[in-house]
Amino acid sequence: MKIEHIAIWVIDLEIMRSFYETYFNAVSGEKYVNPIKKFSSYFLSFKEGARLELMHKQSINTSSNPEVISIGYVHMAISVGTIEKVNSLTEQLRFNGYTIAGEPRTTGDGYYESIILDPEGNQIEITI
Repeated sequence: MKIEHIAIWVIDLEIMRSFYETYFNAVSGEKYVNPIKKFSSYFLSFKEGARLELMHKQSINTSSNPEVISIGYVHMAISVGTIEKVNSLTEQLRFNGYTIAGEPRTTGDGYYESIILDPEGNQIEITI
């Protein structure tokens, strides 16, 4: 078995699609729109076959408190292949104004990673 895709609710589909295409080489499928449900989405595909669905609905609840820890989705990890690529992508994102939530480091369980926030505050671990 494998995870087929992960989906996240987003406020701005186009900004989020562009972010994942630009920094993580995602390839977007066609935009799906259901005018009756006021729902739209994109499926983004990554090199190794993983997919991310970005979903938007007009009635989405946009209030959140980053200080509150809740159950559910925490982060996704995207492997870029090498320590050097982790470091360079982290610096590129920093230069372009994105939040670096965790500097590149080797974690206690042996991962080399940094943690960044996408345009809507979702955590992404950039790892080897």
